[in-house]
Amino acid sequence: MRILITGGAGFLGQRLLRSLLARGHLPDAAGTERSITAIVIIDCSLGPDQIQDERIVYQTLDIADSDACARVLKDPFDAIFHLAAVVSATAEADFPGGWRANLDGSRNLFEACRIHSRNHPPTRLVFASSVAVFGGVLPEIVDDATAPTPQGSYGSQKLATEILLADYSRKGYLDARALRIPTIVVRPGRPNGAASGFASAIIREPLAGQAALCPVAPDTLMWVASPDAAVAALLHAYLLPAKTWGAPCALNLPGLTVRIQDMVDALTEIGGAAMADRIAWQRDPAIEALVRSWPARFDTARADRLGFLADRDFRGILDQYRADTAP
Repeated sequence: MRILITGGAGFLGQRLLRSLLARGHLPDAAGTERSITAIVIIDCSLGPDQIQDERIVYQTLDIADSDACARVLKDPFDAIFHLAAVVSATAEADFPGGWRANLDGSRNLFEACRIHSRNHPPTRLVFASSVAVFGGVLPEIVDDATAPTPQGSYGSQKLATEILLADYSRKGYLDARALRIPTIVVRPGRPNGAASGFASAIIREPLAGQAALCPVAPDTLMWVASPDAAVAALLHAYLLPAKTWGAPCALNLPGLTVRIQDMVDALTEIGGAAMADRIAWQRDPAIEALVRSWPARFDTARADRLGFLADRDFRGILDQYRADTAP
């Protein structure tokens, strides 16, 4: 069993990698359990603390470079987890760069799989999409029938990739599943270019004794999930048989609706008032408009039927992060 993880050097990719190594096996296209013999990690940059194992190969690669992508995928993979992306605020600021990485890079990946499908079973591919595909005027509760109407470049790029992926899957070139992942909190490490990054920073930085900036109003609502829930969803999506997955290709994942003030209140419950004192509320109209365009309430009936699970509450997410970062 050969596995490819794009964007695998990031925190979510490394968590997924750890879960795959611990599992040790996955079913192939025929449903036969096979031992994981190789996991190839491609990313635009690699950090100093990547997980090491004899089954892992790391490669620095720009997925939007069609020649480089073709070289990595000259031999077929049994499973692909496509996590690589330019994130929301960066995609909004760099319009051509966002489309190049998020759509052109994805097409390079899908096209390599199409070529391999001539002589091999279609690769099962799980794509990390986003709830940012929704925006604008929406019903109070978004459900499986709500049409995506993105209001930012990142959401538009994710939706365009979903449509492309669904067509490749319809033609039998891929066995594809796209997961619309909630905002993930708490992200460890340094801040990235995501518009939603503050939702992690207002927890992560105060717990580390540092100041944090919140660019949205305290009553702002967000649809969130923990890193563990996101990784569990990626694996669960892969494990579901194609007939069970059905259509459409894209799926809204379960999550939690949380108010930013409630997140801060949970933080002060465990750390005292000093935690809240480390957060500066300084509204940024551009960030706030983008975040508020994303839906915060979902009815995820299809995902529920398929066995996907949400976090129980935000305090559980907070406790999970503290356990992960404990010395």
